[in-house]
This record gives sequence, structure tokens and C-alpha cells, in this order.
Amino acid sequence: TGAVRIGAGAGFAGDRIDPAVELAERGNLQYLVFECLAERTVALAVQERRQDPALGYDSLLDERMRAVLPAARRNGVRIISNMGAANPAAAARRTAAIATELGLGPLRIAAVLGDDVTALVRDNPALLSELPGHLRIGNGNMISANVYLGCEPIVQALRDGADIVLTGRVADPSLFLAPLVHEFRWAPDDWRRLGQGTVIGHLLECAGQVTGGYFADPGYNDVPGLADLGFPLAEVGADAAAVITKVAGTGGRVCVAGCKQQLLYELHDPSRYLTPDVCADFSSVRLEQVGEDRVRVTGGGGSRRPAALKVSVGREEGHIGEGQITYAGSGAVQRGRLALAIVEQRLKRWTDEIHELRLELIGVDSVQPLDDHHSRREPFEVRARVAARTRTLEAARRVGREVEALYTNGPAGGGGVSSSVRPVIAIESALVAREQLACSLHWESVR
Repeated sequence: TGAVRIGAGAGFAGDRIDPAVELAERGNLQYLVFECLAERTVALAVQERRQDPALGYDSLLDERMRAVLPAARRNGVRIISNMGAANPAAAARRTAAIATELGLGPLRIAAVLGDDVTALVRDNPALLSELPGHLRIGNGNMISANVYLGCEPIVQALRDGADIVLTGRVADPSLFLAPLVHEFRWAPDDWRRLGQGTVIGHLLECAGQVTGGYFADPGYNDVPGLADLGFPLAEVGADAAAVITKVAGTGGRVCVAGCKQQLLYELHDPSRYLTPDVCADFSSVRLEQVGEDRVRVTGGGGSRRPAALKVSVGREEGHIGEGQITYAGSGAVQRGRLALAIVEQRLKRWTDEIHELRLELIGVDSVQPLDDHHSRREPFEVRARVAARTRTLEAARRVGREVEALYTNGPAGGGGVSSSVRPVIAIESALVAREQLACSLHWESVR
């Protein structure tokens, strides 16, 4: 088998869509992978599914599929994505309906089921073991419990002829590892290749981050064409060596420094990067610039996969109320601080309702506290922000109302008030033995 070309079509739920279309049209790919699921996304999707059983999948699934399916079908590109979120079967049905509408059959779509272990955890909480440093998980306010699956069910779907595979919670690198295991027939205990394949998946999983997004720093790391940033693709051989590159003529830059930055993303122990498929070893990875926008990746390894898998448990944790107001002109900082002091004093009357309170001037001390030894020119405009984590929805609403009241009850010259209230979804992490899991495939067909 020759080299397999895998493109990264998304690095998060709200990512751009046009770079994925470009990959499907001009990337000469066999596979296009959309990684769209963050830690809290599933819990939010579960809440949506409760409101409507036909929903609970990625909100951009329709737009992405309509944009990319014509080119993907024309060029024989198979699609893998965790856009199924909390409802992979519904995502598969919706994708089939879109493909039918566009006249893109015949098509086989597989939905991977089995990551949702909410019922299992609710009925048998003792099955979970806690990770060090985490609080004990309570069931009373639990929204969701989803285990991180590996590449195995995706590989099975590909071997059964799936053109599109939609999943819920799957470890990010596993989405990219699956087509490599399928194409090269790697054994499930070929730890070296599985580890190197995981390195490749880790480099691709955030899409534009490895082609210059989140890397650009003018005058230090200059990246051309960020407005038309091209997303990455990997050319992978049977020995698992790979070249990271992008479609010619697209914006961005693929370089060793950028790849190193992405390699270290969310990395704790480089020699033990735990995934459901392998305990990957990043410590011996070698990166080499082998051409313009071409970085060769070798040296990754691995050892036996973990016996237990990570579970993300989403739970309700009150609300956040927020209010903002702007002050400009002479004395803006002093007026902004007075505004914050007024709101703080008023909110202290409801301390039983407020778990946490944050008061800051955006552009002055919202990210880093002011250093008394660091002199700076006082800004001519500030935006005062008040945010509180509250027990009840009504208390959260009160925060925005108190900021709005500053219009006529606070310092001079305030304007541009905004307020918001949102529920807090907390995430707890735990472990479950893989023997407790049961995965299956749900199929949809387009004739």
C-alpha cells in the first residue's frame, strides 16, 4: 500500500469550513477528519437532545456536510468525524438526508455507539474510579457520562465499507489513527506504529494550529496569509513515518517550530501519552524540515494500552451572571474602579447566593494583575466587567441588572452595557474498566 493522505477538516466545533472544502477538492486525500468535540460539548449536546430527541449532534453538521460532501464524493474521500456528539445515530440520519437531497448516493454511513455510559454510571457509580486530585462525583446533578473510545469501532466501520463514520466521544488522535490501522492492517498490539500514528493524530487534531494558527506572533513568528489559512494534511507510509504539509497556494506555514508547539499541546508526560489505543511515547519524536511547508515526523513509539479508559462526567454547577460597561476619556480607570466597587458592595448583600465573584477592568487587570513595579501609561478607555458564579438563575440575572443600574446610579460617562446569563457545566474525570463497555455500529444508506 502506498502513502495514505489524511486531512484535518476542523479542530473545534466552530472552525472554518472553507479550508475543509479546499482539502476535499485539491488535497488528493483518501480521508478527511473533522475533530469538533471539546470537553463540555457533549454535556451541552445532551441537554439539547433532551429538548429534541432528533438533535444533540454538532450544530454545524448540516453546513459542513452540504459544503464538503460534493467534492468528497467526487474525489473518493472518506469522512470521519465526532460531530455525532450526544446523538451519533441522529447525525447519521441527517447526513443521509442531506446526501439524498444532493443526489450523492450510493453512500454508506456508520454511527459509532457506546461512548454514552450515563445509565451505567447512574446505576453503578462504584464502577468509576477517581483520578487523583478530583472531587467525588455526585449523581444528583449529573448531566452526562461519556467514555473516550479508541479507534477500533471506526476501523470496523471502515472495513465494513463505511464512506462516512460519525462518532460521539472518541479520543482526538484516534480519529486519525483509525484510517491508518485500516489501510496498513496494523496489529492491535503493534505499539510502536500505534504510538507513531497517535503522534500524527495529535499533530493534526487542532487543524490550523499546525499550519500557523495560534502560532503567529508578528516580528517573531510571522505567518503569511492567515486570512486564508490552509488546514494540514499528513502523507503517511506503512512504517508510520509521515510528512505534515498543506495544499499548495493556501495561507499559513508548516515549519518545525510550529509542529513542536502543537506536539507539546496538552502534553504532560511525553513518554506516557495515554490514549485508549496505546500508551504513546513522544519523547523520541524527530521533526525535520524537508521542503517548503513540509515537515517529516518520525521516532514516535508506544507501549501497551491502558486497562482503564477516561470518562468525562458533566454536571450542573449553577449559573454565571455577567455585566460589562465602558468608561472613556480622562479618569476612565478611576471611574471604572468606582463602578466595580459599587457593584461589589451591592452584591455582598446576596453572599449566600454567590459562590465566586470576579471584578476587573478589561485591558488593565483582567488577564494579569497590575505589577506595582511596572509603570505603564494609563489607558484612555476601559471596560469594567463583573462576573459571578451563582447558585440560582435569579441571582445570576441580578449581576447584569446591577451593572445596568450604573447608567444612572454610578460614575459619569458610562455606556455600552451588555449582560448575559449562562448555566455552568462542570466536568469531572474518572476511569472505567474497558471490559464494562459495549460498542456497536448504526448504519444509514443512501441509494
